[in-house]
Amino acid sequence: MSNLPLPRVESLVDCTNFKLTVLPYLAQLEWLPASLREAGRDLDSLKAVYLATNPFVSALSICLVLAGGFFLAAEINRNFSQVDRFWSILPALYNVHYALWARLAGIRTQTLDTIAVISILWSIRLTFNYWRKGGYSIGSEDYRWEIVRARVNNTFVFTIFNFSFIAVAQSLLLLLITVPTYVFVIIAQNKGPENFGLADLAFSRVALFFIIIEFFADQQQWNFHQAKHEYQTNARIPEQFKDQYTFEDLERGFVVSGLWSWSRHPNFVAEQAVWLTMYAWCAFRTETYASWAGIGLLGYMAIFQGSTRLTEAISASKYSEYSEYQARVGRFLPRLSVEAKQTKPAKKAAKKPKAVEKKSN
Repeated sequence: MSNLPLPRVESLVDCTNFKLTVLPYLAQLEWLPASLREAGRDLDSLKAVYLATNPFVSALSICLVLAGGFFLAAEINRNFSQVDRFWSILPALYNVHYALWARLAGIRTQTLDTIAVISILWSIRLTFNYWRKGGYSIGSEDYRWEIVRARVNNTFVFTIFNFSFIAVAQSLLLLLITVPTYVFVIIAQNKGPENFGLADLAFSRVALFFIIIEFFADQQQWNFHQAKHEYQTNARIPEQFKDQYTFEDLERGFVVSGLWSWSRHPNFVAEQAVWLTMYAWCAFRTETYASWAGIGLLGYMAIFQGSTRLTEAISASKYSEYSEYQARVGRFLPRLSVEAKQTKPAKKAAKKPKAVEKKSN
């Protein structure tokens, strides 16, 4: 273990020191391509290169290559959802990479294995939800990119935006939110046998809890839009949803029941909370609560703030009652001083359904 490309640190706080844990290894980016070419297809040689490379640098190299691919694919196809298709995959890939690297290097910890499992479950849930909404269909693109392009209205400027933010910044962000896992690798290598205690168990279970919340929030929204689509097509509420929605609910156009009666974006809340929990876990173990390991989390939350504002602006222009919903229900956190609005009773006669909408809320 002494020859591993990991830093030797004196304290837990040092595990989050960028100058000690990352900066000395960035030079490996220069010789890594040549080493991979020299290794060719020989598995033993590839394994040797893999273990000789700092795990964060390995992940960073993958991130940079993918960023270039995302940019080129977006420019060629004029479709800017390239990163979106990998959003639910890359963080899990990086976390599994850290756990795998540690195992091959002789570092086996319950923490890294647990994070890998949690990440896979998170990825499966989010990938499935993106798939069933048609995200992986050929030519599909998030409707918000079209609006952003219209606002920029300059091909050259948008190309710069595509490279700097859509391709590079977002790719780096998906790597940076997994930095706490890299810190756990350093802790395991420096501190010897791990004691997976009650606090570690609590953090892992909290992360799983938020993944479950995401699942239910997404499912409630999916059920609503399935019922709405049926109503707009056939002017009737599907039999399996008659106890859940009224004609007024479906005429309104957006879900306000279940978790959505407490938060306008319960899935977004839980999504951010998963990665907040991961950082809090790392902060607890390193006994420091402000470090570069939190940069990814801050960026992740900032993107959700901006994306949510754009989404809500679109919804407010699309649905007449959305502004009232905004006033009554908190964007992310519940407004406990305001009683959740109950679903209106069904009318005896159904209203004529509105025209079928191509995009869901």
